[in-house]
Amino acid sequence: MTPDGARNLPVVFFVHGGAWRFGKRSQVNAKPAFLLANGFCFVSIDYRMLPQADVATQAADVEKVYAYIKANIAQHGGDPNRIVGMGHSAGCHLIALTGMRGELPGVAGLLLDDTRAYDLAALAKNGGMVRAYSRVFSDPSQWAALSPASYVDGRKHPPTFIAYSRADGRGEQSTAFAERLRASGTVVTLFDGSAYTHMSINRDFGEDDDALTIAALAFLKSTVG
Repeated sequence: MTPDGARNLPVVFFVHGGAWRFGKRSQVNAKPAFLLANGFCFVSIDYRMLPQADVATQAADVEKVYAYIKANIAQHGGDPNRIVGMGHSAGCHLIALTGMRGELPGVAGLLLDDTRAYDLAALAKNGGMVRAYSRVFSDPSQWAALSPASYVDGRKHPPTFIAYSRADGRGEQSTAFAERLRASGTVVTLFDGSAYTHMSINRDFGEDDDALTIAALAFLKSTVG
């Protein structure tokens, strides 16, 4: 989505959540209207779901769509050099994973909204490998490859905004990931969203006077505005 007559506007590239099994690109709530009103293009994508596609394949889907958008967004008024990757829940994990391992080339920033799946081995150690996580990440031999934290050390990453809700473990996992990123020299904004549930931290984005929206917009403007 782009405003009429748009040219060279910054872009938000959104990946939806749904426990890696559900969801679709139309589930964006107030995000498009808000971002378009503030001078951004907005692109929301689909990717193949479990059990049709495993998480590694889903990440590859995100990378392929990002490459397509980067190659074509200028035709629709967007600036291919000012794209911020955003995701919620499972989509947050996929944006973090692909962004940290360098498979979103040229991405200007990452806006990560509420996941526990930054470091799967640490999650298992802390008793968090339960429910959806235990079903999706059932093979420990894949944990390192599918953990965004595995790709942090040794290089600086794009500016990253990390938000977490009050859902179990989100604050601890997000804070640990933020600290690891900062140690790499990456500019990190950590947003305490403990006033939100896991669902409302996504649903309320773009609503009037929403605290996360205000903080995220400041991040976006400082990064690509």
